[in-house]
Amino acid sequence: MGELTTGIQYLSGVGPKRAALLEKELSLSTLDDLIHFYPFRYIDRSSIQRIADISPDLAYVQIQARVVSRNLINIKHLSVIVEDESGRLELVFFKGTKWSYDKLEPGRTFLFFGKPQTYNGRINIVHPEIDVPQEGSMAQSALTGVYPSTDKLKNGGVTGKVMCKLQSAALSLCLPEIRETLPEKVIRDNGLCPLQYALKNIHFPSDSYALQKAQRRLKFEELFFLQLSLLKQKYVRSRAEKGIVMPKVGEDFHSCYNALPYSLTGAQQRVIKEIRADMMEGRQMNRLLQGDVGSGKTMVAVLSCLIAIGNGYQACIMAPTEVLAQQHYANMQKYLAPTSVRCALLTGSTGTKDRREIFAGLQDGSIGLVVGTHALLEDNVVFSRLGLAVVDEQHRFGVDQRARLWAKGPGCPPHVLVMTATPIPRTLAMTLYGDLDVSVIDEMPPGRKPVQTICIGQGKRNAMYKFIREEIAKGRQAFIVYPMIFENEKMDISNVEQGYEDIMKAFPLNDGYKVAIVHGQQTSEQKNFNMDAFAAGRAHILVSTTVIEVGVDVPNASVMVIESAQRFGLSQLHQLRGRVGRGAEKSYCILVKDVKTSAEAQQRLDLMCKTENGFDIAEEDMRMRGPGDLEGTQQSGLPVNLNIASLAKDGMLLTEARAYAMRVLEDDPLLEKPENEPLVKEMRKAKYNIKDYSKIS
Repeated sequence: MGELTTGIQYLSGVGPKRAALLEKELSLSTLDDLIHFYPFRYIDRSSIQRIADISPDLAYVQIQARVVSRNLINIKHLSVIVEDESGRLELVFFKGTKWSYDKLEPGRTFLFFGKPQTYNGRINIVHPEIDVPQEGSMAQSALTGVYPSTDKLKNGGVTGKVMCKLQSAALSLCLPEIRETLPEKVIRDNGLCPLQYALKNIHFPSDSYALQKAQRRLKFEELFFLQLSLLKQKYVRSRAEKGIVMPKVGEDFHSCYNALPYSLTGAQQRVIKEIRADMMEGRQMNRLLQGDVGSGKTMVAVLSCLIAIGNGYQACIMAPTEVLAQQHYANMQKYLAPTSVRCALLTGSTGTKDRREIFAGLQDGSIGLVVGTHALLEDNVVFSRLGLAVVDEQHRFGVDQRARLWAKGPGCPPHVLVMTATPIPRTLAMTLYGDLDVSVIDEMPPGRKPVQTICIGQGKRNAMYKFIREEIAKGRQAFIVYPMIFENEKMDISNVEQGYEDIMKAFPLNDGYKVAIVHGQQTSEQKNFNMDAFAAGRAHILVSTTVIEVGVDVPNASVMVIESAQRFGLSQLHQLRGRVGRGAEKSYCILVKDVKTSAEAQQRLDLMCKTENGFDIAEEDMRMRGPGDLEGTQQSGLPVNLNIASLAKDGMLLTEARAYAMRVLEDDPLLEKPENEPLVKEMRKAKYNIKDYSKIS
């Protein structure tokens, strides 16, 4: 393994200075790191265009032309005229002008490659790559890889062309040392090419077919090891963690269920059966419950808690904010009215006397269900027999916080149900939560009216205000959401403080309008006071930042206005829209776009107007923006960094890789057979040492 572990600085053309730059900018420190750093796209350099056929709308062109003249206008501006049999073209250089001047002698012929553009009505190419065709070099592949880069790398001389040369040199040294990471059976069953072939052709494909084979091999391998690691972890945990056995549902479950004023949807019934089966099994449940805003997750959580209580255990529901905890508690009180269950609310605002009573009730078991915030994690919160922990909007809690809840079970961990209203694309759920069981509520309760979504420009603002006044006159309320808190001079975008002033002018107090404001810079007291005023109907309009994205349930609100809507991600827009349409009245979501809205942003807004399906929106959001920042809030990233596979584009391959990983583990759960030794060896790499996402609570 000598060459693979060699420091990158010892590769010809690198040296200490460039090595430090490559490590800082791209985390590349060895030759092994370098050859596993892949192009993100390819340019076909097999064809040569005639100068007469070049137009500025072409992405990249390659010409073979003779230098006619060169003019060094000043130290930072070189103009070169070249020609072929069809015409002449200007090449312009603003960097490395001395070197380019010396190289481009009149009369010599070169290959020039670059992006055509128009300046003063004439086509030119700025900073083209310059080549003299050579035979036999890997770097002369017709399909040329384009590697991720940064300005610092380019300024340090590590251009795309240099990167290709470094890869060529590294592969020449390392390819003989490359050993298979997959057993022969895995390669054969999945129709994969050998690893050496894949590495050579991912950097320097001999043709497009060779590139496809290389990409499939490397993507499959990456996804396969990711899933193998997650599934093995799940297998080991399921054998190690004994769970509380809950064989019955109990009287309180039946009392609540039979008193419901409506029937549960088929999806809700299916999910409750899945949860019940987990809780009866004798293994600890770790289940993720996904459901769109308003799909009825809370009802599922209540019935799950009643199963635990019916078996002589307690349950808790942990929410990320006081407002959401209070809403859950208010709903629980209604649902639990026909039962004998005592329910309590514990948040940071709970008074000392009430806290003492709640602590005592939890300790002696008289409180069956507690709803709360982070306050549930305090050391003096001691349960008699905690059997089920429900965590709402799990990504808003840190791992350490959840681990503290995990330890509050009666000698063994409680069953865990995690809920999220953020629809997660299937491929992302399989990766972020690959070691969990996932349930999806994929239908809405009957009677929930669709929210009419429209997109308007700045010119329609007065008409919008008129419409909001009409809705308020009918007794309704409106949200108006802004993307920023304070003015940012660099970004010409609406902000909540200016917006609040504008709304106060349009809806003056003298005319009887009451406007509340909520944003992240306020104290909890200010936020709760204003939020409560709106929820109780004392304010007609709530001007807010995205703090209201999760968990504000105001059935009387019928209008959601999102200012500078093009600044938000799709999933975030969908979450905000879910704040209205919760009552019996027709509701509206108005997306107000800025004058400057890109084509991509317009695409997002059009999709919002077209569909209300959160899962369709989440899939599209990931396709457009990548999986790392799923909601536009700080969504935790992936458990591993993927070098080549894309969850947005490689869903089919991920499904194949996961299914095959399951086959391998069914045959050899602990990977002890000799033929699986390569798998064990590869999984020891730090990349696949995945944080245990299963211990959610």
